[in-house]
Parts: sequence; structure tokens; C-alpha cells
Amino acid sequence: MPVIECDPSAARDRLRDAGVEIEPGNTDHECWRASHAGATAVAYDGKVVVQGGDPERLAGLLSDSGGRAHVYVDGASRGNPGPAAIGWVLLTGDGGIVTEGGKRIGRTTNNRAEYEALIHGLELATEYGFDAVEVRSDSELIVRQVRGEWDANDPDLRERRVRVRELLTEFDDWSLEHVPREVNERADRLANEAFEDD
Repeated sequence: MPVIECDPSAARDRLRDAGVEIEPGNTDHECWRASHAGATAVAYDGKVVVQGGDPERLAGLLSDSGGRAHVYVDGASRGNPGPAAIGWVLLTGDGGIVTEGGKRIGRTTNNRAEYEALIHGLELATEYGFDAVEVRSDSELIVRQVRGEWDANDPDLRERRVRVRELLTEFDDWSLEHVPREVNERADRLANEAFEDD
């Protein structure tokens, strides 16, 4: 449950600018409430508390990050196709953790899970307001397809590649690199831990 230390008035304006509807608070202690992408933000004096099943997107809209993000993503499928999950880690330019996590995404192939992880990581970096991203993945196939070095013959993967390229245009600068699994260990672990969550 992210707690964002901020001016509630400025946070409210940031959400309104993003098209999120603001509602009055439910108690005398609440300044306002807002819901977005399955999460709810509740503003108090000097802070906003974000709660819900997927709070990262709403927390991202409330932050004023800018700068360069380092994004590590990983997808996993047990069975290929089979139950699948994704993991992600977003870091600031100086290595501070912005957000990290993992979640199940239903039944799919390993390659599609890798794409879903990449899409999720880029969406989060966009919503957190970063100007540039350096993305790392241990899927050579996904990296080379997105960079245009390999064709995407599967229509499902082609569709996701288009979505990734659209998201990358949101940044002033970007890079996408293939890294060994040990470099991507944290995102890999978060994806696999998502299988254990109830």
C-alpha cells in the first residue's frame, strides 16, 4: 500500500489533469478520494494513501518523477502455454526503487508473457512520468523483435510488438537491451513468486 508524502491539493490537480474523477472524502480526516485502474487514493493532510489490488498505476499518476528510469521485466509460463505471470522492477537513475512487483496474467505462452511484462513495465514508467527509459529483459526474442532485428511471425506477438513501439514513442529517449538471466534476477524472482500468491 503506497503512501505518498505530498501536498494533497497538488496531487488532486495532477489526477484531474490525467482525467481521474475526484470525490469528497468519506470522513472529516479525508481531504478527497479518487479511483483509477482498480485502486483508490485517499488524501489526508500531507499524504495520499493508495490501496487496492493494483496500486502502481494510480501511484504513478501521483508522482512527479521525470528523468530516466531503469526498467527490468520478466515473463514466465508454466507449460508454454500454461499459467503465466510477470515481474517488474522500476528504478530511478540513481538506483532507487520506484515500484516492483509481480502478478499472474492467466494462461498464455512464455513469449506472450514476456511481452506482457514489457508492456506493463513501460506503462508504469509512463504513468510515473519518466522522460526516458533503459529497459532490460532476458528474452532475446522479444528484444530483437521490438528493435526490428527479427521478424514477429506470430500475429499475437506482432500485435504486442506494435503496442510496445507505441509506448516507446512516449519517451524522449529509450533503449532496450537483452541481459543474462542473472542480471534480471529480481524481476525473474518476482514473476515466479506471483505463482505462489493466492
